[in-house]
Amino acid sequence: MEIASLEPSLYTVKAVFILDNDGNRLLSKYYDTELYPSMKEQKNFEKNVFNKTHKADTDEIAFVEGMTIVYKCSIDLFFYVVGSAQENELMLMAVLNCLFESLSQILRKNVERRCLLDNMDGVFLVVDEIIDGGVILESDPQQVIQKVNYRADENPLSEQSVAQIMQSAKEQIKWSILK
Repeated sequence: MEIASLEPSLYTVKAVFILDNDGNRLLSKYYDTELYPSMKEQKNFEKNVFNKTHKADTDEIAFVEGMTIVYKCSIDLFFYVVGSAQENELMLMAVLNCLFESLSQILRKNVERRCLLDNMDGVFLVVDEIIDGGVILESDPQQVIQKVNYRADENPLSEQSVAQIMQSAKEQIKWSILK
């Protein structure tokens, strides 16, 4: 083994991806472009990882193709965080837990495929707040949620917007009666 590969590095995360229960990619971000440079190689790696991990019911750690992989399953989704073989599994698990908890708050505890796809913009924001270029930026879900300005208790139609809609409807009815 090379001495350089054992030196500490901030670039701990090689990839993050989310697959559905059929192994189809919903989201993926690869931070080491030399690892799997083409889309075909990435999808083959994801398929290989999925085939080795999809039967587990709990949070696990796997070693596939010389990579350390931590993963979690939820209803019909599989969340994966990939690091090098020498990477600290606890660091990768902290990233995975932060990702899952942040998404759980954004999706209002409804972490499933349909909700994830409906809120994909927020999902990408969460991933970008946690990891930047393979460097872990944040591992506290509350801080991530605060940074992306999502609130778990907000509904798509807040009370103010309902009041505004009612006021607008009243004005339109008033103007139609006055004409």
